[in-house]
Amino acid sequence: MICQLPVVVHTPVHSQVAGPLTYLSPVDLPAGSLVRIPLGKREMMGVVWDSSGEDASFAIDPKKLRPIAGALEGIAPLSKAWRKLVSFAAHYYQRSLGEVALAALPPQLRDLNTLQLERRLKKHAKGANPAPSAPESAIFSVALTAEQSSAIDRFNAEPGPFLLFGTTGSGKTEVYLRCVEQLLAHTPEAQAMVMVPEINLTPQLEERFMARFGPIYGEHAVVSMHSGMTPAQRLKSWLAAHSGAARIVLGTRMAVFASMPNLKLIIVDEEHDPSYKQQEGARYSARDLAVYRGRLEEAKVMLGSATPSLESWHHSRPVAEGGRYVRLEMPSRVGANATLPLVRRVDMNHQPKKCVFAPPLLDAITQRIAKGEQSMVFLNRRGYAPVLHCADCDWKSECPHCSAFRVFHKIDRTLRCHHCGFTERVPRACPACGNPDIAPLGRGTERLEEHLAELLVNVRRPNSVSEQWPEGEPVRIARIDADTTKLKGELESQLARVHSGEVDVLVGTQMIAKGHDFRRITLVAAVNPDNALFSSDFRAPERLFSLLMQAAGRAGRDAEVSGHSEMWVQTFHPAHPLFEALKRHDYPAFAAGQLKEREQAAMPPFSYQALVRAEAHTQEVAQGFLTAASAAVATMPGAEAIAQALFIFPAVPMSMQRIANIERAQMLIESSSRVALQRFLADWQAVLHATRLQPEGKGLIRWAIDVDPLAI
Repeated sequence: MICQLPVVVHTPVHSQVAGPLTYLSPVDLPAGSLVRIPLGKREMMGVVWDSSGEDASFAIDPKKLRPIAGALEGIAPLSKAWRKLVSFAAHYYQRSLGEVALAALPPQLRDLNTLQLERRLKKHAKGANPAPSAPESAIFSVALTAEQSSAIDRFNAEPGPFLLFGTTGSGKTEVYLRCVEQLLAHTPEAQAMVMVPEINLTPQLEERFMARFGPIYGEHAVVSMHSGMTPAQRLKSWLAAHSGAARIVLGTRMAVFASMPNLKLIIVDEEHDPSYKQQEGARYSARDLAVYRGRLEEAKVMLGSATPSLESWHHSRPVAEGGRYVRLEMPSRVGANATLPLVRRVDMNHQPKKCVFAPPLLDAITQRIAKGEQSMVFLNRRGYAPVLHCADCDWKSECPHCSAFRVFHKIDRTLRCHHCGFTERVPRACPACGNPDIAPLGRGTERLEEHLAELLVNVRRPNSVSEQWPEGEPVRIARIDADTTKLKGELESQLARVHSGEVDVLVGTQMIAKGHDFRRITLVAAVNPDNALFSSDFRAPERLFSLLMQAAGRAGRDAEVSGHSEMWVQTFHPAHPLFEALKRHDYPAFAAGQLKEREQAAMPPFSYQALVRAEAHTQEVAQGFLTAASAAVATMPGAEAIAQALFIFPAVPMSMQRIANIERAQMLIESSSRVALQRFLADWQAVLHATRLQPEGKGLIRWAIDVDPLAI
């Protein structure tokens, strides 16, 4: 008997093939099965989907249906909860069902044929058997603080979701470990997912989890999932998670779609981090999907942060006030005498003109070096200088393809665009007027490192036995940013040098400002944080406060040195409320002020937003398409109700207007009702597709909807 199967395939939303296609099969395969199907002249992977649902787009004439090329045997069907998660993500973030479903699978799984996959499965089966569960007496060896114990007790007693609000150094990771330990000890075959915002945080987390769980559950019990892995590694981890052999999955935002049939616990560390929001393709929030997945899988969810996102903080208010999360608080650092670093504000209005490091800060760094302690200098801008400039004709190193300046990288004498990648050698003279005296403007981490080395050239390290430097070795300065960690293993190598004490001063971007447990750092300095204070982006103060609090948390993590640890902030606005709250380490006060302002301005989380972005070769076409689509709203059914439920702003150029010679425009849609916004976006898809075919859409390259955008 020939069966008709609904199959989702990887098609972009612009193709208007948003739901399953129908194929013929000699057997009735269950939903979630992986199959190879013909599409046009290609053969690709598809997922058998549920036969009923509003996504179905079956062919009308059965004679035109094509048979599947074959089913992938040896892999269990993807679970119903996983399929519901994908369906929700596709609907909510306005993408095609197949695009989300297939993008969630490892690339090598999509590319392998049946024979190749069979070989991989045999290889995977040889070493995938998990070790038996250990008795409870074999674990729980780390002593907990009273705050940690209270948080864990409430986590076990209440359904959640939970927001673990713990200051930096309060032992949030140990709480994660203990919750996972209890789950695996008490529930056979259970699985846990732990997410971190960035790839560079996964190695140290994997090391801690392997040290705790490897001896008990075997070397295959903990796997990682992130885009920095090779295709073969990603497939191996996915198969281990999908089969249930992997008890713990550690990963970045992509891990939220990992197929885990026995998922019972989801932990999202540093939940405030904007890296959890995907910025290409389906622009999903992994944090929000983690909460939704916990509901689907009946799994507990814990969001953790020292500086929670304002949305999560708002949701964790008391239930009587409409809160949805349970807030668990750990305001103290681990250790008998552990304290948070003292925050010092340096008023740069009273410092020597054009100085990069205020004399008091430089003196403080010198004193730390003399004591054998480490300092960290934070500047969230890589490269030597953000722009080269000619004083005679005002030429600047603009990128010819983007609305941005090319950054000067002195180490290889290049001008490099950080948006499109266009790179050229630094010219010997000004390209516009021939002036040989072109100079860098501003500073990046590369220039900061060089300048700091010049200022500390006469400072020597203590207790040196070097014959070359009898009075002490020169100060060792290291820089960690995206430029110095390109090579495989370089980040781990540099972090190891910092942990071992080989480095006296660490200079870097936000890569070093969060998540790392530097035990020897006692001083952290933020050199130029003022730019975000007056940004047009209403989220900029929230991101700045979070980044500075996270950076401050790198100081004094060892209880023995925390008493004299410091955070120095060089600013021209020392009395700004943000720095006042930072000085007291008072996130609740900062959050209360920000939420009050947002409520008055009807900004998220008190309203809901979506951005429609358009790209074309000219700005006129990009804006024209958006304007025409906006005007067409008046012809939609229920236009009056739509006008009352939401507001559509005019189309404008994006803040980064041109990238790689592509002009970009955007249009903001705002509503006080999430349901009304979602209903409108779903109905508006047809209008956007129709407008694409009109004269206003001629020359348009692509358009996309970004629901709950983080940058406007």
